[in-house]
Amino acid sequence: MERAVAVLASQVRLEERLLLAALDRRGAAYEQVDPRRLRAVLGARATQGWGTVLNREISHTRAVYAARTLEAMGCVVVNSAAATDVCGDKWRTSLALHAAGVPTPRTALALTPDAALTAVEDMGYPAVIKPLVGSWGRLVTLVPDRHTAETVLEYVAALPSPQSHVVYVQECVPGLDRDLRVIVIGGEVVGATYRRASGWRANVARGARSEPCPVTPDLAGLALAAAAAAGADIAGVDLVEGRDGGLQVLEVNHRVEFGGFQAAHGGRVDVAGRVADHLLSRVAA
Repeated sequence: MERAVAVLASQVRLEERLLLAALDRRGAAYEQVDPRRLRAVLGARATQGWGTVLNREISHTRAVYAARTLEAMGCVVVNSAAATDVCGDKWRTSLALHAAGVPTPRTALALTPDAALTAVEDMGYPAVIKPLVGSWGRLVTLVPDRHTAETVLEYVAALPSPQSHVVYVQECVPGLDRDLRVIVIGGEVVGATYRRASGWRANVARGARSEPCPVTPDLAGLALAAAAAAGADIAGVDLVEGRDGGLQVLEVNHRVEFGGFQAAHGGRVDVAGRVADHLLSRVAA
C-alpha cells in the first residue's frame, strides 16, 4: 500500500483546513484522522498505510498518547512524542531550554500552592503564575502583590487535579507591549511576527494583533536553538524582549497556530505549504 500521510485532528480549524489544502495541491495521499476514534493493540503494527503522521490533536493528553502509540507501530510522527511531551509542559520546556543554554526569564516550580507563595515572594512582584499545561493564555495570571498571589493560590489549592497543585512561576519581564512568534520548520526559520497585546497577554486567541517582524541573525539563532532543545521539527517559538532589547524564550509550541501569522505576512509566507513539504520529505526518507 502507498505510504500515506495521516493528519491527526479532532477539530478541523483554519490551520488544519490550510494544511489539508496544501497536501491536496501536492497530490499527496493523505487521510484526516480523528484521534478520539483511535485504538491500538499492544504489539500491533500500523496497517492503515500511514508512513508519516502530522499530529495536530488539540488535546495534549491525546496528542502525546497518540504519538507514542503510532511511533511504536512504526509510524514517523511529527512532532515526535518526545517533543510533544516537552513542548506541552511548561516546566519540561524550561528545563530543556536551560539545559541547552537558551536564555529564558527567571522561572521556579513549586510542588504545592503553599510552596508557590514562597517562590513568588522570592521571585518578586510582579510575577506570573501559569498552569503546567495549557494554551491561548488560559489561567495565566499576573500577580502584582502578595494579596493577589494568596488569592490566586487559594483557588489553585481548591482545584481537584493533583497536577493543578504543581505551580509554575515566572518573572514578569518588563518590556514592550508585544512579544514575538517565530515559526521553525525542519530546522529553518520560516518567518516571524510581533504580537501586540490587547491586554497584558500577547496571545492572538485573546485579541493580540500580529505584524511582520524582521528576522535578524540573533532572532533566528535563538529560535532554532529553542526548537532544537525541545526536539521539535515544527515549532512556534515565543520570545519576549526587554527594554534593553535582549531576547528571551518564553515557550516552544508543538502544534503551531499560524492563521494570524500568515495574515500578517499578507500571504507571502505559506506556512501550510512548508509544513506539507516537510512532511512529504519525511515520507520520502
